[in-house]
Order: sequence, then C-alpha cells, then structure tokens
Amino acid sequence: MTATYDVINPSNEQRVTTVDLYDAAATDDAIARSRRACASGRTVAPGDRARLLRRFAEAVDGDREHLAQLEVNNSGHTIGNARWEAGNVRDVIAYYSATPERLIGKQIPVAGGMNVTFHDPLGVVGVIVPWNFPMPIASWGFAPALAAGNTVVMKPAELTPLTAIRLLELALEAGLPQDVFQVLPGKGSVVGQRFVDSPDVAKIVFTGSTEVGQQVLAGCAPLLKPVTLELGGKSANVVFADADLEQAAATAPYAVFDNAGQDCCARSRILVQRSVYDTFMAGFESAVKSVVVADPADEKTEMGPLISAAHRERVSSYIPDESLVAFRGTAPDGPGYWFPPTVLTPKDPRDRVLHEEIFGPVVAVVPFDDEADAIRIANDSDFGLSGSIWTRDVGRAIRVARGIESGNLSVNSHSSVRYWTPFGGFKSSGLGRELGPDAPFAFTETKNVFFADS
Repeated sequence: MTATYDVINPSNEQRVTTVDLYDAAATDDAIARSRRACASGRTVAPGDRARLLRRFAEAVDGDREHLAQLEVNNSGHTIGNARWEAGNVRDVIAYYSATPERLIGKQIPVAGGMNVTFHDPLGVVGVIVPWNFPMPIASWGFAPALAAGNTVVMKPAELTPLTAIRLLELALEAGLPQDVFQVLPGKGSVVGQRFVDSPDVAKIVFTGSTEVGQQVLAGCAPLLKPVTLELGGKSANVVFADADLEQAAATAPYAVFDNAGQDCCARSRILVQRSVYDTFMAGFESAVKSVVVADPADEKTEMGPLISAAHRERVSSYIPDESLVAFRGTAPDGPGYWFPPTVLTPKDPRDRVLHEEIFGPVVAVVPFDDEADAIRIANDSDFGLSGSIWTRDVGRAIRVARGIESGNLSVNSHSSVRYWTPFGGFKSSGLGRELGPDAPFAFTETKNVFFADS
C-alpha cells in the first residue's frame, strides 16, 4: 500500500486527511485472509454471531455523532441527513442481528426417506460502495452478508472512505473476529477489479452507475459469480389533478434536491397533469427558491454541495442552453462545489435531460393528459428504480403503480428505502434486491439433503 489519496471536503475544498490505498497485492492478501476466516466462522454458533452483530450495532449507536461529522466533512452531506444515515446503519445491523438464528431450512415430504434443506454461506462477499451514500449503502451489503455467516471485504469509494474505515474500527471494538470484516480503500480499477476477478470472492454487491455495473456483470460471468447490482435511476414524480397540489409542490424539491440530487432514487422527472400544470409550477417555484443551500454543518441547511469539481462540470453540461431553465434556487459563492437547485422545462421528449441520469440538483417538468399518458411517459426510460404518485383516488394509485415499471413506488410520499422491505430496480436500474427479510438468503446457497429410510 504505497499510493495515497487526499480526502477533500466538498464544501470548502480543504484537505481532510490522507488515506492509504490498497494495491492489487494487498487486496489479494486481504481476500486470502477473508477466505481463511470463513472456515473458522462456520463454527461460530448462530446465537454468538447474533450477539456480535448486536454489539456492533450498539457500537455504531454510541458513535453516531462522530460518524455524522465524518460524513459532513467527507461527503458534504447535511448534518441532519448524516445523523439519519448513521442511525440507519445502526438499525440495519440490529435488524439483521436476528438473522443467524432464523436461517431456517425446510423438511420436505418425500417417498423413501426424509428430505431437508440448509442455507449455507457463500464464503467471501465483495461489497463495492458508492460515494453518494457511503454509510447506509455499505451496511445494506455487509450486514445481511455477515448475518448469513459470510466474511466481507468492502471497497469504499475513493472520494468517501472515512466512514467505512470508522465502521471497521467499530466492528473490531465490538468483537468481530479479525478478517471477518475488512475495509479496503483503493481504486475501482484495482481493488474492485480484484474482487471481480478473484475466484476466492464468491459474490459481488455493487452500487453505482449502470455502465460500471455492466462491466462488473460481464467480469463476473466467466466465473458464474452471482451479483447484486443497484444502479442508476431516472425516477418520475407523477402529480394528478386531484392530488393535494400544495403538498405535492412543497415536497417535490426534497424528492430530487436531497443530497444535492446525488441519489439514484431522485425524482428527477416531474410529470404534472396538464390541467393543473400552471398551479403546480407556481407552488413549486416558491418551494424551490426556499430550499436552504449552505454549509452542510449548519443545522438549518437543507442541501449541501456536489461531491467534486469534476462532477459539478458534468452536471453543468446538461444545461448548455439557459432557455430550458424555468427557475432556480440559490447556492453559495466562493470555495466549494456548489450548484443551485435548477428546474428545466424541456419541450422535446427526446431531450437528454429526460433520459440520462444527471445525478445533481436538476429536475425536468413535463405535462401529461391522462393516466395512460402518465404511465407512457414514466416508462419512457431505460431505468426503473423508484418514483412517486400523487392522487387522492386509491383506485388510480393502484392502477398507475401497477403500470409504472419501477421497483419502488410511493403514493403521496417520496420514500424509497425502508430497511425492512425489499429495495431494487427494474430494467437498467439493477439486478436483485437488497434489504427486507429475505436479503440474507441472497448470501447463501440452498443445500438439499436426502436421508434414505434404512
């Protein structure tokens, strides 16, 4: 580990710390140690594994404020969001601490004997974490994997490694055995690629762009290595004329500008029924201009900066023509990777702002005529991760929810992720599901054993 990386605070462009990066040799050594730890880990009683995970959750709970402050400095998340994220990590680990004693197989009636099934751990699981939500997304991968009896090697994003490194320290303080859970900061082309290529890594959990997810899937194919992929999104927020328009307009900014729009679930397309389009836009403009974009450490801040200068340039590239801009919020001047909340009204249904994931605080608003038109526009996307439906008509909500091709929908709200329910996408938004009661089974193989009558 000779290379290093300077971690930069995106709100002021100051160096936070320097992190050592794993090279290919160090990554292979970590994987080998993780594989050796699998053998001893299989002998740990389910109750003991559950107890260790509960201690891990308790350690995270005691360190929540520290973790939150790390995320503010490393990722530019608002302090309110960062505290929620640290609490989510605690809750996810605690939720899956119940798993070891509930990985129950089946006794299946058969002729000539008895048949039972077991859920055996896969082995070493490689978790590749993105930079947009480093804390919670990490736990969505490692917690159910550990609970199912696997060992985990985890690569945080190069830009945002600090909370992952701290989570490892907390895991060891809680008593998790050495090498059962490891964090390997490094480049995706080095550490992530070794996870993909190594025959000793039994599964990959990847969250990131669709393009890189396709590369991960292709790389795992020769080894028939299973993957869980949570990829991009271009989610629709569908507002019908009978909705509570005041509430729909007031909440719409937070459905897309939360985390500065750096969210796969961001409702970056707002579809508004034509008869109430002007009314909605008037309320939406007021709400957008009220979003507080400021120092993420300030308790009153609602939106912080983008993650890097390069990412700000990418987001800016989607607005070459100011004529598309209906209105904007405000953002600070001076140091930091700031970008104002921006609302576009494209006229061409083929416009790239309606189809590509911008991953910034930019939303496009388009009108629709009726239910069928709304479903058609919502589904005119390669993605299908999340979305919202605003209506007072329960029948309409059910029809539209069944019609939209998306893995996670909410009615009269903008929630996407609850750790006790499954999360994942349709189409180019990914493969498999995370979270919910069934997630640990994705980290096991089902073994079938037949006992013949003697």
